[in-house]
Amino acid sequence: MNIVVSRSNTPAFNLAAEEYLFSRKEEDFLFLYRNEPSVIIGSNQAVLNEVDPDFCIENDIRIIRRLSGGGAVYHDLGNFNYSFIHGKTDQPLSARFLDPIVSALHAMGIPVEIRKRKDLWLGEYKVSGTASHLSGGRELHHGTLLYDSDLKMLKHSLRAENRNLIKKATASVVSPVCNIKEYLKENRGAAPDVGDFFKQWSGQLAILLNAPDILMLEKEQVTAIEVLQQEKYNRREWNYRK
Repeated sequence: MNIVVSRSNTPAFNLAAEEYLFSRKEEDFLFLYRNEPSVIIGSNQAVLNEVDPDFCIENDIRIIRRLSGGGAVYHDLGNFNYSFIHGKTDQPLSARFLDPIVSALHAMGIPVEIRKRKDLWLGEYKVSGTASHLSGGRELHHGTLLYDSDLKMLKHSLRAENRNLIKKATASVVSPVCNIKEYLKENRGAAPDVGDFFKQWSGQLAILLNAPDILMLEKEQVTAIEVLQQEKYNRREWNYRK
């Protein structure tokens, strides 16, 4: 499996990159990235059911629709995103894609556990939500990982006035959340900064997945992704279609 890290923090670019890598039929990827402040909504959700658009506009928080289903999530530079992209297997869909994420965190002394919605919890708090997309013999399973995210911004940006405004849209499931950094500070007295933690975590994943190198997107890949970004993920017709 190729581990690829994005140099970009632009949410529309990184979601376009996921779709581009998903189209590479013969290759398997673990794609890692961080986004600037943004709300990422599921493919079947309605923006007005999930988001406070006025708050997002006032705070320069982009709203982007992703390929996969599931609920709305808040991203910022204190949140890590992981995306497993590979050919479809004969095994039933399960949380198996989370095994290396859990193993890497356990190796770093963070006792997360998988719960029934294919999410990760630290005690009574959720630290990672996931979603999936299957099409054309390919699977995409991606998730968030709250390390040092601004939880006040998360709460306010996802505070919609009326969650039932559009009846047929998929609704988010609200859960209590916390940052892994706070857990480490409370239990160890100290925690690495965001950049150091990301290096440690991605290094553990490379070991577990037997990946010899952590790669960056190549120039021609970036060019193709930027075209998809402009044609789809930057467009209001895609992001606000419900």
